[in-house]
Amino acid sequence: MKASPAVTELKLKQASVVLDMPPKLLQNFVQFRVVRPRRRGRFYWFNQGALLQAKCALYLRESLGASTEYLADFVGALAASRAFLAKPVSVRIQSRPYQGAPPVSIVVPVGTLSKDIERRMPLAAVVRDLPTGRRRPGWKGDFVRSVQAAAAELPPLREEQVLKAVRAYRRSRSRRDVTVA
Repeated sequence: MKASPAVTELKLKQASVVLDMPPKLLQNFVQFRVVRPRRRGRFYWFNQGALLQAKCALYLRESLGASTEYLADFVGALAASRAFLAKPVSVRIQSRPYQGAPPVSIVVPVGTLSKDIERRMPLAAVVRDLPTGRRRPGWKGDFVRSVQAAAAELPPLREEQVLKAVRAYRRSRSRRDVTVA
C-alpha cells in the first residue's frame, strides 16, 4: 500500500513506527513542545510537517545529545524557516552558546530525513490503533501466530549467535560519531 501524496495524518503510535522511534519518546517530544502536532479531542494527529519536525528533533537528539529545551528551540527555528517547508537537501542552523560568541553551525539533512519518512509511511497501515484499556478477545492467540509465522521465515540460529548479534547491536547504539570538518 503506497501512501497518497494528499495530507496524511497519523496518530502517535502510527507516527512513532513511521519515524522509527519509541512511542514514549515521541510522546515526550509532544509533551515538552518540541513537536506541535494538531490535537483533536483526546488525540494528537501528525501530518507530514509534524513528522518531519519530529524526525529532525530525533536526529539532533541522537547526534548532539541536546536537551529538550534546545531541541524545542532548534525545531522551532527549523519549522519557521521557509527553506524547511521546501524540503531542501540540508538546512544549516547557527546558534551562539552565549552573547558575543562565534556561532556554531549545525547541518540537518532534511532531504534524507524526509525520504526516510516517505519510505517508511506504508508501515503506518500495518500498525493497528487499538483502543486503550482492555485488549480485545483472542489477542494472545493472534500474537503467538504472528510470532510463529515470523520465526518460520528465519534461518535456524544457535543461542550464542543471537546473543552475539544483540550485544553487537547494543554496542553500536552507544557510540556517537563526532567529527570535525
